[in-house]
Amino acid sequence: MAVIVDLGIRGKVALVAAASQGLGRATAMAFAREGCKVAICARNAGPLNAAANAIRTETNAEVVAVPADVMRTDGVTSFVDGAIRAFGGIDILVPNAGGPPAGSFETLTDEQWAKGWELTFLSTVRLVRSSLPSMRQRHGGAVVAILSMSVRQPIDNLVLSNALRLGIVGALKSLAREVAKDRIRVNGVAPGWIATDRTVELQRIRAERESRRPEDVQAALLQEIPLGRMGKAEEVADLIAFLASDRAAYITGVIAQIDGGLYRGIF
Repeated sequence: MAVIVDLGIRGKVALVAAASQGLGRATAMAFAREGCKVAICARNAGPLNAAANAIRTETNAEVVAVPADVMRTDGVTSFVDGAIRAFGGIDILVPNAGGPPAGSFETLTDEQWAKGWELTFLSTVRLVRSSLPSMRQRHGGAVVAILSMSVRQPIDNLVLSNALRLGIVGALKSLAREVAKDRIRVNGVAPGWIATDRTVELQRIRAERESRRPEDVQAALLQEIPLGRMGKAEEVADLIAFLASDRAAYITGVIAQIDGGLYRGIF
């Protein structure tokens, strides 16, 4: 007989950014399955609406889709305000954005660094800052940011991610202390190699850079992972749902890695 674990978030309002595909879509689906009302955003309306319809069909959840680019201040405002208009407030926020482009330290231009800062770092700051007033009005909430294993272990040719996501960790840990008095918890997840389009693209770029076949690059990566496989987007989503739930009520200021044992560090 299956055992059902009630996460205690049924009826809560969850906002998931960049949710038309990949980890964002899987996370929105996980919250919908738990009975949340879900607001999602992405830049392109077509894939966004397709994701919203798929989530509604599978879960019967209430889902609102807001076309918005979280790289822009007005995009963040449109998303957060649209969710509040639809559902009356915010209980859970999952900051997320497409990963910054690959590149080495000396090949990246000032413009690429500036765009990476807007996309990766400031989008998180703006999403959280816009959502906190509603969480306070509702006497609590949870923020769970989607990061990367690069916050534990730098990844070759991804210096933008390596640098900017570490900045987010510092901001999240500072925020966790500031808003704990308001019963708002702040955590992040650091996925390793997960089977998403982003991972496929990074492997293709690495293969071209090293003059290798993509399948050989993937095979080499799998040899480094103790569990012997890539993770599933749904596995990351389940961790996020747990961290946002009442079952994790005493967890804040934590960056939880989910990487099949890839990271070897002690801390």
